[in-house]
Amino acid sequence: MFTGIIEGLGSVVGIRPSGLGRRLTVNADFDLGDTKIGDSLSVNGACLTAVTVEARRFQADVSPETLDKTTFQKTNVGERVNIERALMLTGRLDGHLVSGHVDCIGTIKDRKPVGNATIITIEVPPSLSPYIIEKGSIAVDGISLTVNHCAHTRFDVSIIPHTGMLTTIGHKKVAERVNIETDMIGKYVERFLSHYHNQNNSKETSGSSIGMDLLAKTGFLNPGS
Repeated sequence: MFTGIIEGLGSVVGIRPSGLGRRLTVNADFDLGDTKIGDSLSVNGACLTAVTVEARRFQADVSPETLDKTTFQKTNVGERVNIERALMLTGRLDGHLVSGHVDCIGTIKDRKPVGNATIITIEVPPSLSPYIIEKGSIAVDGISLTVNHCAHTRFDVSIIPHTGMLTTIGHKKVAERVNIETDMIGKYVERFLSHYHNQNNSKETSGSSIGMDLLAKTGFLNPGS
């Protein structure tokens, strides 16, 4: 689990095949501290597992599923990436809960300066639109951002100078692609409501929802009767 508050940048220094996926070698610009083999790191918003760790360098395998859902499918050696180590429960949650399970790839459609900030417009597939709300949270290449405005398949985020300077988003150009993860809370709410709706429909089609178990649970029947 992550927060979307990027710890620092790194560079992809190696890419090689690994089964049907790939193995990335990344050099971080900062000290990885006590990071060890098996730990999770968010790299451009995707949760990867460190398989080797040496000082500031680590390697991680990218599965076919992750390649399909993320920009890693076209990552090149030398590319700069955002890095965040996994959240510690004793730390502050300054961003929002980010799983590192990227939903899709978005495309930057526009960027324009507004005051001291830069407004970036990103387009996503229609299937993701219901999970994006104004003033809600969204992760773009692993960066926790607030949605300023959303309509149909596009949404706007505001990039302040601090965020633009310390992450890759400040250098992204129109037509470049980014990893998108929507707020997980909305996904769970939809899942629960869908399950509840399906249960109710099942009860309606099968007749009365009142049965012996329900009567016993609500005190209308004695357990031994």
